Amino acid sequence: MQGQLRKMRVRLEQQVQYELPVGDQSVSLNPLIGKPVKLTYTGKIFCMHCNRAIKKSFNQGYCYPCFTSLAQCDMCIMKPETCHYEAGTCREPAWGEEFCFQPHVVYLANSSGIKVGITRQSQIPTRWIDQGAVQALPIFKVQSRYISGLIEIAIAKHVSDKTSWQQMLKSKAEPVDLLVKRDELVAVCEAELAGITQRFGQQAIECLIDQPVVDIHFPVDSYPVKVKSFNLDKDAEVSGVLHGIKGQYLLLDTGVINIRKFAGYEVEFSA
Repeated sequence: MQGQLRKMRVRLEQQVQYELPVGDQSVSLNPLIGKPVKLTYTGKIFCMHCNRAIKKSFNQGYCYPCFTSLAQCDMCIMKPETCHYEAGTCREPAWGEEFCFQPHVVYLANSSGIKVGITRQSQIPTRWIDQGAVQALPIFKVQSRYISGLIEIAIAKHVSDKTSWQQMLKSKAEPVDLLVKRDELVAVCEAELAGITQRFGQQAIECLIDQPVVDIHFPVDSYPVKVKSFNLDKDAEVSGVLHGIKGQYLLLDTGVINIRKFAGYEVEFSA
């Protein structure tokens, strides 16, 4: 099977189900746990947006012109609090209106420890799975990505807003009481939350007090003791026994590979 890689498709079931897109085809990965697999990079890369052949990928799959012109590649996607739509400088106002001005969720997750994060409501639970979270809890529903970013900043003063991918891949995170942590964070951030509500209105923020904690189980039969990361630019062939899948990583007995990082790379896949 040969074609361009894309981030793995996921389904939240009793155990997360993974499919690896390779060009126009896809392969179900869960049945391959415990079996040898191989990815061979052909040396070709294609932009995920315009599909032009490129020598170097930017921002996990884009050519440089798309990287510098698309709103989805702008810094405000990583740091929503820097949104500049109101200043009239959004790269693609129509795209911003479609993707940023829609309901977003502020959540707590347990991946390499407790963290706060944000995502479009439509990306739940995909975002949690992609981060390798074993537990997740929505805490606020808000009207826009910008507002979710402001809340994230307030909460991030008290818990991390990042995942340690190395730690996430070494073991299953110990369970934590996200409900108790939610209540603690809402209380300590009361002043900041009140200020955001005063600025944008009562309807801008909805506290999700009745949401249950979501438990996520990944198909992993063993975790690596030491995390060695493959880079297709240096390792044209990646092969080994597939011991698990977590986040967007394949866990092989020879090392791990972040599939999302190499979106647009043309590979041959065999099992």
